[in-house]
Amino acid sequence: MPDKFVTFTEDLYDYMLAQRSNAQDSVMEALRAETENLGEVAEMSISPDQASLMTLLVAAIGAKYAVEIGTFTGMSSIAIARGLVSGGKLICFDSDFKWTSIARRYWMKAGVQEKVELRLGDAHRLLPHYRPHAPFDFVFIDADKEFYDFYYETILPQVRPGGLILFDNMLRGGQVIDPEAKFTMANRAIDQLNRKLATDPRVQAVLLPIADGLYLCRKR
Repeated sequence: MPDKFVTFTEDLYDYMLAQRSNAQDSVMEALRAETENLGEVAEMSISPDQASLMTLLVAAIGAKYAVEIGTFTGMSSIAIARGLVSGGKLICFDSDFKWTSIARRYWMKAGVQEKVELRLGDAHRLLPHYRPHAPFDFVFIDADKEFYDFYYETILPQVRPGGLILFDNMLRGGQVIDPEAKFTMANRAIDQLNRKLATDPRVQAVLLPIADGLYLCRKR
């Protein structure tokens, strides 16, 4: 049976990125350029195809209330906020003032600042005490990997049936199956969560080979 996946070259990836709605986005391009100037830490930003997919998913389910854990410089928050219905709200949890200051500037440039509320601090401490005004429609988790399962268990009761939960970096660059790397704390935590989500009766789940691995879950 032939392989049912494509190995991307840089040229093929560029071709794929060009085949998106609003592929030429001056705000996102400017944000990506500024983020890349931060150095190695820029790898924490989501990819352009991830951003487009997130906007589409949020819009497809008619999401009004969303939350993200791990905002960084704002790429994912802009993608989510753009997909929300009128009057929608995105709650962002992040502990870094410098990076989220960049995000704040670009929320304004993207015209989504009224839809976004930042909770600055340690999400591990803040999230258990946060009570949303209404159940969440959409959740994006992209923070400290060791606490992914904690965030999942904490926020799942706050998600409406049919709501979506999206996890980033679930392939860890292939380290989840690397004999030498898979036993580090972060990689072990992600591998355990991958296996848990696949058999969790509370959600429907699929691990997607987009960027560094997106795990998409729908609450039953």
